[in-house]
Amino acid sequence: MSQILIISSDEMRANNLSTILAFLGEVSVSVTFAAAIDTLQNRAEVSSVLIDASNYELATDISEKFPRQPFIFVGNFDSFETKGNIVGAVDEPVTYPILTQMLHRCQEYKRLQPNTKTSVNNKTRLFRSLVGKSDEIQSVRHLIEQVAPTEANVLVLGESGTGKEVIARNVHFLSNRTDSIFVPVNCGAIPGELLESELFGHEKGAFTGAISSRKGRFELAEGGTLFLDEIGDMPLQMQVKLLRVLQERTYERVGGTKPIKCDVRVIAATHRNLETMIEEGQFREDLYYRLNVFPIDSPALRERKEDIPLLLQELVSRLEGDNARIKFTENALTSLMEHQWAGNVRELSNLVERLMILYPNRLIDLTDLPSKYKHIDAETYEPDYPEELLEREAINAAFGASSEEDEDELQSELSLSTELPSDGLNLKEYISELEISLISQALEQQDWVVARAADALGMRRTTLVEKMRKYEISKA
Repeated sequence: MSQILIISSDEMRANNLSTILAFLGEVSVSVTFAAAIDTLQNRAEVSSVLIDASNYELATDISEKFPRQPFIFVGNFDSFETKGNIVGAVDEPVTYPILTQMLHRCQEYKRLQPNTKTSVNNKTRLFRSLVGKSDEIQSVRHLIEQVAPTEANVLVLGESGTGKEVIARNVHFLSNRTDSIFVPVNCGAIPGELLESELFGHEKGAFTGAISSRKGRFELAEGGTLFLDEIGDMPLQMQVKLLRVLQERTYERVGGTKPIKCDVRVIAATHRNLETMIEEGQFREDLYYRLNVFPIDSPALRERKEDIPLLLQELVSRLEGDNARIKFTENALTSLMEHQWAGNVRELSNLVERLMILYPNRLIDLTDLPSKYKHIDAETYEPDYPEELLEREAINAAFGASSEEDEDELQSELSLSTELPSDGLNLKEYISELEISLISQALEQQDWVVARAADALGMRRTTLVEKMRKYEISKA
């Protein structure tokens, strides 16, 4: 597991930072300045470094020795500018929004480094709980607790994706029928001519293709709960037969003559306005009142935005696999709470699954969200890598080095194949000439298209433009 390294010779400051990181769920280790260099050289799993900036020169000196490692300076600053691998500073006392923002910068500094590769291993699970502290969701919980122990029929109303089946399952779980089966049926997904057989079953020979008797969903749910989802999509002729079952508590299989007693609790749900459908003659009024004994409105996510942070936490914990998790910065949470969520909790769940695939074990910032979920303005962070690191990566890209091991091997090969002249050489001029040669070759090969040449050299386009300006390289 990656760790956050705290470098400070002030024991109290180091303990305070360690406590704050533990509260955020991060793993940290503290060392003094004397042990800092050895620790950084021997620990490959360090994700970021919080360094005490009370000794600014020493902190800067250590950061310069490890250009691949992002550093966060901790102290009190009147002003501070990010530079190279010093991605930012945190004033004391440390606050949650600033610290998470800086940790995200460290994450991005490592992720965007040339030749950095990631692997994804993610498994998903179903979301099956009611989460939140808003008045709306608290009211839903209260209604579930009130109606669950009774035998009353329940009608769950709400937009698609709000979790109507979750409510139905909670009613069943808290009822006296919890040890019996819960059988869901989507009335809108079954053709009208097959729905009667699906619900009530059929006898052998009842219709063409009925080669044997078959139990229906009512019979399968005996003693338990039958959940009729999208009841508003049920054809009128089936509504009459359902009403009879609810009234008489008996039914017959298709093609049968023997009445079958029914001990099933019915919970129905729909995203449609049934009262409007009654006025239009599309839904039976008597069935509506038979089902609408105890209505529960499932609130839309946009009506309970304050629940989004808790929902995200719950979804991440349920979707995580092989310890893959994600977290969100304050800016990301604020932006998500501004979204209208037409797909409600289902849309939020899909977004979390997508982010876990794209950014496993990462801290998600506003810049990581899809464009449709960006509703606030925030400073865009682009790493400013030390020139030494960029030059090294350009050489590696030119000679095909794709990892630190390849880089070491490349340096070894170059040292073996290039003999130092007896009278010595100017290393800086030699490297500059090599860089000019490689940049010129890349530009020639790519017909002077700077973006493609930058890709060929494994660097950002802006970096290549700066180097072309530095060396006065132009097509003319």
